[in-house]
Amino acid sequence: MILKYFKGSFAVLIIGLLIAMGIAWSQNPHPSFILQTGFTALLLAVLEISLSFDNAVVNATIIKKMTPLWRHRFLTWGILIAVFGMRLLFPLIIVAVMAHINPIEALVLSFSDPAQYAQIMTSAHLSVASFGGFFLFMVFLSFFIHPEKDTHWIGFIEKPMVKVGEFNGAESALALMLLIALTKMIPAENQMAYLISGLWGIITYILVHSLAEWLENLEIVDNANSVVASGGLGLFLYLEVLDASFSFDGVIGAFALTNSLVQIMIGLGIGAFFVRSLTIYFVEQNTLDQFKFLEHGAFYALGALAFLMYTEPFFHAPEWLTGLVGAAILAASVLWSIYIDRKSRAQ
Repeated sequence: MILKYFKGSFAVLIIGLLIAMGIAWSQNPHPSFILQTGFTALLLAVLEISLSFDNAVVNATIIKKMTPLWRHRFLTWGILIAVFGMRLLFPLIIVAVMAHINPIEALVLSFSDPAQYAQIMTSAHLSVASFGGFFLFMVFLSFFIHPEKDTHWIGFIEKPMVKVGEFNGAESALALMLLIALTKMIPAENQMAYLISGLWGIITYILVHSLAEWLENLEIVDNANSVVASGGLGLFLYLEVLDASFSFDGVIGAFALTNSLVQIMIGLGIGAFFVRSLTIYFVEQNTLDQFKFLEHGAFYALGALAFLMYTEPFFHAPEWLTGLVGAAILAASVLWSIYIDRKSRAQ
């Protein structure tokens, strides 16, 4: 039954809302303020789930390659990194760098002057969007520009991309050309920050992906001379960076709903638990095998998110639009998978 996969997430939902409302009660015991705080945390959780649904599918495609031990570590250690690392430490580090203060001072600022804290955080949106956008763009290209890929959903797009994949370094070349072209189109005062952040996004992908492949092929011999595969570590690191990139938009977009760092961490943390539950469900129920093009849909949705992030200098897409685009692409891939499956059975 599907609900068994979400028992822990619903427990976290209840506990998280109680904590958020309890903190609100300590600040202002008025019922309307307490209820508003709980509702805001719930909205943040929905925002995180809507923006990261495709993340669950992409994670499932990678987790299937991991050993049970590393799969368990990702679903336990990984959630701690996702909740406390991305939802608490990441905003503090961004504000500390932008305001030239240390993370402790940034934490104090988040409570003493949340409006200024939010302003500093959102001022870094361009750099964060460039980094995350180009990292995700590289992930998108790595799936479609693959010489061994032989299953296609949208053939006229994917078949030529497979041909491009026959050239070594095609993903990096395409991403760099796009980065240079977009950098030239934005105002001069923003060009350097955008360019450097985008380069770091591409470099980070190359480093993490290369490390994952190296560790996947590495074998460690223990004292009993039995061979132990160490590839799980590489995939774990790759998934953590990928997870972080998916989180960028949600973390910054959350400041449109509230300036409270605690509310953001609780609300987005609740959403992160639900995304993990979805990932487990997809893996254990073999959902990717049941729907032939769901994986394709997830990577198209990822590509759409990357597009909306690295085009941030030209237009800002509201978070609801980002979530809606991803959901529409995933729904289309599921419906087409069902159609093709029924068609093949009828023949």
